[in-house]
Amino acid sequence: MDRREAMLRELNLYPVWVRRNPVSTDGDAPVAKSALNAVPVEQAVPVEPAARTASVEPVEQVASVEAVEPVEQVTSVEPSFVSHSGTASPLSQDAGNEIEVQAPVVDLFASDFQFAAPGEAADNSLREFQLKNSGGLLGTTDWPELQQKVQGCTECKLRAECTQPVFGTGDPHARWLFVGEAPGAEEDELCEPFVGASGRLLDNMLLAIGLQRSEVYLANVIKCRPLDDRHPHVGEIAACLPYLKRQIGLLQPAVIVALGKTAASALLDTDATIASLRGIVHDYKGIPLVVTYHPAYLLRSPLEKARAWQDLCLAVQTMDGCTG
Repeated sequence: MDRREAMLRELNLYPVWVRRNPVSTDGDAPVAKSALNAVPVEQAVPVEPAARTASVEPVEQVASVEAVEPVEQVTSVEPSFVSHSGTASPLSQDAGNEIEVQAPVVDLFASDFQFAAPGEAADNSLREFQLKNSGGLLGTTDWPELQQKVQGCTECKLRAECTQPVFGTGDPHARWLFVGEAPGAEEDELCEPFVGASGRLLDNMLLAIGLQRSEVYLANVIKCRPLDDRHPHVGEIAACLPYLKRQIGLLQPAVIVALGKTAASALLDTDATIASLRGIVHDYKGIPLVVTYHPAYLLRSPLEKARAWQDLCLAVQTMDGCTG
């Protein structure tokens, strides 16, 4: 190695400035051996750190944009893109960006929550549902047949959870009808509405207006006890209400007393508060209806007994007006 070659190697310029053998005119002459081992110019020339950073960062920015943007477009789907046919509209022109919804969009208000069975027309299913919940299928039943239908009812899951349905009790020709919410544990066991502590309080309320239990008719909106004595659901009320309506049709009472919000809401078809429904004589298909508190609520809130007494006095005045 001569001095010149040593100096070029020291400056890292030896491969660039190395002398090559002249190429023959026929193009077959080999290149000098030192040139075959030469390193490319880009690797030979030293690059400053600042220059290396400037050349790499734009590439990283472009790569990050290309990798992130398509993912954001695919995963963040706006609700407006979902169609009722069950397939989402494409977010771009690429076929890979289309998103298919596995389950179709269900309209919860279609056919009043009734879905036709396979092979059954939807309008027939809706008609059947309307008849059941308007009492149309019970319009010709008498007391024994109605009680038998209640005993074998499977319109909701409550029948499988209770011991026995609580149909009602009292004089089938009574002029007074008292309607509560649903049977409790003791009612479910004895098959009679309004027993236990709330039943004893109701007996005292009846005595205060000169009535005996045997002179009135007692019933509930729900015939089967809900598990853990919870409030009945809307669907359970809708399934059981036709039985109560048929009881009223057979009984034809002079006055109805709705005990509690569930009974008042079911018979008056309203979601108003019991405080706003009290003190007014309502109308149920031509029958006067008075709203007051349920005896079970009065046991928990004894200060409301004075208001309940006012409601009973209003019911007595209404009855006197019917008989006068």
